[in-house]
This record gives sequence, C-alpha cells and structure tokens, in this order.
Amino acid sequence: MSNRVALIGAGIMGNAIGTRLIETGNELHVFDRNPPKVEALTIKGAEGHASAAKAVEAVEFVILSLNTADGVENVVFSEGGIADSAAAGTLIIDMSSIDPASTRRLSKKATEAGLHWLDCPLSGGAPKALTGQLTVMAGGEQKDFERSKAVMGLICGNYTLMGPSGAGQTTKLINQVLCALNFVAVAEATQLALDAGVDAAKIPDAIKGGRADSAILQEYMAKMAAKDYTPAGRIDNMVKDLNGVQDLARQTGTAMPLTAVCAEIHRLLNSAGLGGADNATLMRFFEGPSGE
Repeated sequence: MSNRVALIGAGIMGNAIGTRLIETGNELHVFDRNPPKVEALTIKGAEGHASAAKAVEAVEFVILSLNTADGVENVVFSEGGIADSAAAGTLIIDMSSIDPASTRRLSKKATEAGLHWLDCPLSGGAPKALTGQLTVMAGGEQKDFERSKAVMGLICGNYTLMGPSGAGQTTKLINQVLCALNFVAVAEATQLALDAGVDAAKIPDAIKGGRADSAILQEYMAKMAAKDYTPAGRIDNMVKDLNGVQDLARQTGTAMPLTAVCAEIHRLLNSAGLGGADNATLMRFFEGPSGE
C-alpha cells in the first residue's frame, strides 16, 4: 500500500531519501527553498510544491531533512507553516540532526498542535539511503515509532527506538563522535600510506574484517587517496554536530579531549572556506604546505 509522504528539504540526503521512497512506490510531495532540488525529484515522479504548507496538506507522514533547529522550527511553526496546514494526527519524522533540548521543546509544541513527533537522525549517508540501509536512532513514543515503520522500514536497515523525545538526537551525537574521529584517523593514515609509498587504495581490502576495519575506512580511504572530493557529506555539518557534542559534554561534565582536537581540525577547514566540501577534504589538513 502506497504511503502519502511529504519531504521537506531535498539536499544530498533529502534527495536520496526521496528517491528511495519514490522507487518503493510511495506518493511523495516535496518542498525545498531551492527549486532545482525539487525538480530533481519531480522528474523521478514526486509532486513539487511552492511551500512546505502545501506539501503537507494531504499526507500522513512528514519527513524533515534540514540543517538546524531554527530551520526546523521555522518551517513547522512559523505563521503559515506545517503546523497550520497539516491534518491533526500527522506524524512528523525529523531526520535532521539537531540538539536534544531543541528536539524536546519542538516535540512538545507539536503535541500541543495536535501533531505527533519522532526525532530520527540518521547515519549511513546518501548511499545507504538509496539502498534502504540507513541506520536511524529514534526518540519518541512507542506507538509513533511503530506507526512510522510503514515509511522508515523502506529506507532503514537498522531502526531503533532509543527512548523518549531527544534520545535519538543524543544517540546521533554519540554516533558523530565515533564518525568524526574515524574520518580524521582514516585521513591521517591515508597520508602516512601515501608518504610511505604504500598503495592506500589496497589497504581497505588488506585489513578488511580485522579490528581496524570500519565502514568509513571501506568507503573513504581510496577516495581520500585519490583526492576525490565528490560531495557525500559536508565539513560544516560535522562542525555543527561536534559543537552539539561539546555542548552536551559541558552539560554532563564529560571529558572529551580527542573530540576537542577533532573538532578544531574541522573548524580549521571550515574557516578556510571548505565547510561545504566533502568529509574526504580532511586530507587537505594532513597534506600540509605541500598540499594543493
């Protein structure tokens, strides 16, 4: 049975999520402030809309794929926004990565407006979305989690309810600590391989299945060695997430020295104008003065 789904935000991740939903037979309604991003999905079978409010008028599920808590709040709760036009009982599935405190506040506002809310940040990137193998950690009510599986089961390979509202976003921050440190470690190791004359592209296969193996190693070492910076993830998005991690660590009193160094490396690249570049661009940090 086809689901009626609205997708708000059609960037790299939104496009992949939308493509998967179209390919699995769903009726998809799309809005993004950038018309070409909407068009990229309409040519695949989605229906584009001039506003988020119009996109959600006749759907059961609304997926948000945005960048900031302010952006989420604006599109949902500003005058003439989603909350004003969505039918009572509509389930909002927020796949954005925002801070847990904002999520709890927005979820409460949604409940007061007669809507349901799940925080569902993701891991796996666009390639996993296209194959329906995303890892998603959710926060919210059990009944909403079960209901959401009609849609999330099509795009997720691993979908876990972590607890009440905000628990998904907290888990995502923990996920991002592991990802960011892994990205930096793989970039550093790739540079060592290049400097030492070892074919870095062979390393993922050579150590596959060992303790040093990881999804990031398998996906990124050859890409980093080839200086392939084709966008799949953004430095500035990781900066945002690491800022959230450090805010949470201050609240909990958790010492995170490795994360602090990792965050500074990302901030250096961001301040150098590379915020919109792919995570593989971490190689630029390790190339040093001889780099491009």
